[in-house]
Amino acid sequence: MSKQPDFTPACPIPISQYPQVLMAHGGGGTLMHQLIGKMFLTAFNNPLLATQHDSAVAEWAGKKLAFTTDSYVVRPIFFPGGDIGSMAVHGTVNDLAMSGARPLYLSSAFILEEGLPMEMLWRVVCSMRDAAQRCGVQIITGDTKVVDKGKGDGLFINTAGIGVIEHEQKIAPQNVRPGDGVLVSGDLGRHGMAIMAVREGLEFESQIESDSAPVHEVVLELIKTGVEIHCLRDLTRGGLASALNEIAVAAGVKIAIEEKAVPVREDIHAACEMLGLDPLLVACEGRLAAVVAVKDAERALQIMRGHSSGAAAAIIGQVTESSTPLVTLKSAIGANRILDMPSGEQLPRIC
Repeated sequence: MSKQPDFTPACPIPISQYPQVLMAHGGGGTLMHQLIGKMFLTAFNNPLLATQHDSAVAEWAGKKLAFTTDSYVVRPIFFPGGDIGSMAVHGTVNDLAMSGARPLYLSSAFILEEGLPMEMLWRVVCSMRDAAQRCGVQIITGDTKVVDKGKGDGLFINTAGIGVIEHEQKIAPQNVRPGDGVLVSGDLGRHGMAIMAVREGLEFESQIESDSAPVHEVVLELIKTGVEIHCLRDLTRGGLASALNEIAVAAGVKIAIEEKAVPVREDIHAACEMLGLDPLLVACEGRLAAVVAVKDAERALQIMRGHSSGAAAAIIGQVTESSTPLVTLKSAIGANRILDMPSGEQLPRIC
């Protein structure tokens, strides 16, 4: 009887390099993108997934629908400006908005740890209910699981969302072109620093509150007024730096931004300096980056500034050329440097 050849399934991420999952694999940086690209995209590859957008767009019964899913593992559960419940609604609504969709329906799955106080759970559920009402969406299905005490850190939430696209614009990273303007819809870094201030017991002259909020209304107004939008990306894990690098990679372009144009509050600058963090890498939960046709950049800016969360909205740069993907930052003193996405995890468990 002939000997059968040895067979070992080949993992697309070398075991010698990543023998275990690291916290950095969920941080929005290089390791997370390697994990997604080499593991999940390799296994689940299909044209809809390959767009690598915040929500997938598919046609169904003559309608264009956007579909997204997300999970929330924030610690602490309650923080200045929000909590895990309202953030789960905002985050899912915002992911749908990045495809230009009007959010309609959400699902919600709760993973509860044995021993979680019912009063705390009720606060989160009520927060989700109120956030959904403010966003004009309904939570129409869900699931509940309970894990052993010490195995779940209180409460995790998974959501999925469906929205409808009611316009002809194709909003995706692949539509970015040289000459496009790059905007942000408000000041950056507040969510991550609000979480860290509570977690680390830091005190500042004024309390830093999360920017957690829905952004779909400003997106829908941009579309309604005819702004030519090429790409939208919400600035969550990895902050502005990760979002722009993701766009540059998907579009095959160079993006140049100016540091002095990027809106960051002084207290956020101070908090980041204290902790040795770069505010351009700190997560937001109510901000977006928009890449629009240059002819519409100023109009888009005025629309953003017309919303309560957009007073600090700014044009921060432009797409300069088709090239090897690259994001550059011109500092306040005029020096240029590469703005790369973080290699690891700056702030774990913030969303």
